Amino acid sequence: MQTKFNEAQLADPDTRRSNEILRSCVHCGFCTATCPTYKVLGDELDSPRGRIYLIKDMLENNRKPDEKTVMHIDRCLSCLSCMTTCPSGVHYMHLVDHARAYIERNYKRRWDERALRWLLSKILPYPDRFRFALLGAKLVRPFRRFVPDARLRAMLEMAPDRIPPASRNDLPQCFPAEGKRIKRVALLTGCAQRALNTDINDATIRLLKRHGCEVVIPDGIGCCGALTHHMGKTDDSHAMAAANIRAIGAELDGKGLDAVVINTSGCGTTVKDYAHMFRNDPLAADAGRVAALAKDISEVIADIGLRDAWHAEPLRVAYHAACSLQHGQQIRSAPKDLLKAAGFQVVEPRDSHICCGSAGTYNLMQPVISAELKTRKVATLEATQPQVISAGNIGCMMQIGSATGIPMVHTVELLDWATGGPIPQGLAATPELPVREKLPVRSSSSNA
Repeated sequence: MQTKFNEAQLADPDTRRSNEILRSCVHCGFCTATCPTYKVLGDELDSPRGRIYLIKDMLENNRKPDEKTVMHIDRCLSCLSCMTTCPSGVHYMHLVDHARAYIERNYKRRWDERALRWLLSKILPYPDRFRFALLGAKLVRPFRRFVPDARLRAMLEMAPDRIPPASRNDLPQCFPAEGKRIKRVALLTGCAQRALNTDINDATIRLLKRHGCEVVIPDGIGCCGALTHHMGKTDDSHAMAAANIRAIGAELDGKGLDAVVINTSGCGTTVKDYAHMFRNDPLAADAGRVAALAKDISEVIADIGLRDAWHAEPLRVAYHAACSLQHGQQIRSAPKDLLKAAGFQVVEPRDSHICCGSAGTYNLMQPVISAELKTRKVATLEATQPQVISAGNIGCMMQIGSATGIPMVHTVELLDWATGGPIPQGLAATPELPVREKLPVRSSSSNA
């Protein structure tokens, strides 16, 4: 694609990077075949190729974003399926991130949209605030049909029936390895996940300890910045990311680390991109160190090798590949291979490359499109007739779990169970499964 940026525009690092990306696009249209919003809406401007044209026109002409451009870019899930499909290697993620930051700086949204986006940015990345908000939403949820705004109704419906108390395992501390220590790793405990499901970090810690890892929760670690980053709120997202870089850097400079373990794939995609985010920042070197060490939990366990995985029942597991894992991080086989090694029968749904519609805050800000994608995804998962659905991202788990009666658990919970941990609560609470009375059920406050 030809571009016409002038030298003054190209002096800006973000514009220079976007120019490189735009020039790599050859208009082939392969991306339209795998774009979820194009599949649902059928509008060329709701495909990656269409959005690329809109972004090019906006950036190249230093144009104030108009309502049409903003609408189509807002509708993008950032699922990154287009990057997997693209034969030319167009790095759409960096381009759409730049476009969103540009829109945030140069476009004034309606007051209600500004209020909603501000509210989400001030609540979701902070576990205590989010837990309090979930409690409030749970109380109001019975009256949601009287709420006129679909986005607010989606927020109320997001509240789970059970809101777990905070886990002490998420506090700064160090968990010793069981047996010989082979790795020292830091665990990114996340933000929204700490309010929605504390079992995931608990299971991760147990699994890592059991596989010879000393696990440290660094002092000062928190939200990775992904939630605000994808809203174009660069200052907020970089501040959160910088706090993590400093916290992890302190451990690196102290006793050292072999990996930064992440069990929420949306966070993993962002942390692995820290080197790009901070490429022109004084923290560039430290950001690069952290990004280089960032690993999904499935990568770490696959590298070590699953041990003594004979404790779980051989259930039929439908594996849902989170977009941020399969497209954002290009991790496809490791989770499935580990589940198979643990004795589970693994099945995959049709169109497994298509997003479930969660996508960070997308299900709250674009509830109609999100609901359609959720319906399609749940139908393909249920068609495999599984006993349990597994995923590696809390957003996907909440999205899919809200529309099916099939138990939804994190992949790490199944691996923890298979290697000697307790049965996941999502399975223990399902009477029709034969495992319910065979294995102990852990309390929500169980120690790792």
